[in-house]
This record gives sequence, C-alpha cells and structure tokens, in this order.
Amino acid sequence: MNAPLNHPLPLLDLDVLRTFVAIAETGSFTTAANAVYRTPSAVSMQIKKLEDILGRSVFSRDARSVALTTDGEMLLGYARRLLAINREAVAKFIIPDIVGVVRLGSPDDYGERVLPHVLKRFAQSHPSIAVDVVIDQSVNLRRRMDDRMLDITLLTNSYKASAVGAEVLLTEPIVWAGAKGGCAHMREPLPVSIWEEGCAWRAGALEALGRDGRDYRVAYMSSHTAAQRAAIMADLAVAPLPKSFLGDDMVELGPKDGLPAIGNYNLAMVVSPDASAPVKAVADHIRATFEVFRERGRFLS
Repeated sequence: MNAPLNHPLPLLDLDVLRTFVAIAETGSFTTAANAVYRTPSAVSMQIKKLEDILGRSVFSRDARSVALTTDGEMLLGYARRLLAINREAVAKFIIPDIVGVVRLGSPDDYGERVLPHVLKRFAQSHPSIAVDVVIDQSVNLRRRMDDRMLDITLLTNSYKASAVGAEVLLTEPIVWAGAKGGCAHMREPLPVSIWEEGCAWRAGALEALGRDGRDYRVAYMSSHTAAQRAAIMADLAVAPLPKSFLGDDMVELGPKDGLPAIGNYNLAMVVSPDASAPVKAVADHIRATFEVFRERGRFLS
C-alpha cells in the first residue's frame, strides 16, 4: 500500500536491510541469522517488518528454499548501495584515513575467482588505499616476495609443504573435474589438462596417477584458469581443480570413475615483515574473506 503523498515516507532500518542482504546472499534464513547474530525467529520478524513497510513480498519461500521475488531483486540493489554508503560514512569517522599503495600477488585461479570480490569490498571500506595486483605462478610470486617486489602474496602449496613464513588461509581437496555427461575420463591414455611446472595441483595429480599406474597424456597445458575450464567443458581432458572451483556444468570424478584420489592443498598468504598500515589493512581483509568462506562455503559478492 503506497503512503499518502502528504505523509513522510517511512525510513528503512539498516539492520533490517543487512539481514535482508544476508538472506539473499546465503539463500537461507538460518544461515543469515548466524551471520547477523540473531535468532531465526528474530530474522523472520525483521523481514515481516520490512515487507509491511514496503507493502510487497521480498522473498518467496517453501519448505526447502528461499528466493528473491521481483520486488526483492529490485530492493537488493538499493539495500547494497545504502549499506555501502553507511559503511563509507561511518568509516570516515571511526577508521583512520589510511592512504597508500599495496602490491598484491595472486595465482591466476584466485586472481580470477576471488580477488574481484575481495577488492570490491575492500574499496568500500578503504577508498584511499590503491591495490596493484600481479598475477603469476606461486613459485614466481614467492620469488617476487623475497625480492621485495610485493607486499602481500597468495600462494598455492601442497598440503604437506606449505611455504616458510606463510599463513594458511584455506585447506581443501583437489579433485578431478570433468564435463557433465563427458567421457574424457574413459579414454586411454587419460587426457589430462594441467598447469605448468611448479603448480601444486599438477604435482598432486601426476603423483596420484603415478601411484595408481594410470597411463595419461598431457592433452592441454595452460597456466590460465579460463583455458583450463575451456578444455574441461569441451570434454578434451580432465583436470585437477580445488573442489570449490567446480561449477554446475562440471562433475567431480574419482575412484568409481577410474581416477585416483589426489589429496588436499593449502592456499596461504605471505605478508611483508615490515608491513605498513595499508598492507596490514589488506591482509586483515583477506583473512576475513576466507573466514567467511570457511563458515559458509562460498565467497560473498
């Protein structure tokens, strides 16, 4: 029901909008309740209050899922903008105005999949810090770090051999990825798509194939994630990927498909020992991002 024009429009509560965004991002009232430190019943009351104010339903719900309505999708854009403006305004008063440039290194896979989310959110809270990103292989990034050409770098390492002085952010399985409905894993020798020398995923995959005595050939080689995905989707080869990297158009292959288990890997972070305030701010933000991933199993957009 629209408010009469001679009455002031109601104000939207930022706490309620924060809950609304959390539900939209997680697809769950229960998970969102944990994220905003409220009970599920309190979260439900907040959304009812929001829908009463707007006179529209923002979620469609059934026993198994929660989805945004058309009005909810429209509100989501406004809610994110309002929360971003609030963060920016409050940060001006309670967060020191840190200014500087941070040189950040990342492997290609995380540079493509994770960093855009990390840097987008960081820019909202620290608009005066510029982040220059270098994408390269982990072995080269570690060398750049040792030569003081980087302030922070992310590295992928085998589970058994993390880099000296590195802080482990994430440990997860490496799995064989194949095209959904594909048959590349049935071919002999096995066509494999891998990275160049020095990649932890490559080392683990080839070691597993060697232990299993499975004949293979390198059918596709690239250090770029997009090219690896293209090879998988074209059913040219199977490839070792972190389990969280599998998309809806891929399947995880394993012993039942004739492929050996590979094992785990670590994603680690190395920070300059004489880190400046801007460097520390970026490092803290990266830690928080992966803490959210460990709790929810997904990165926030």
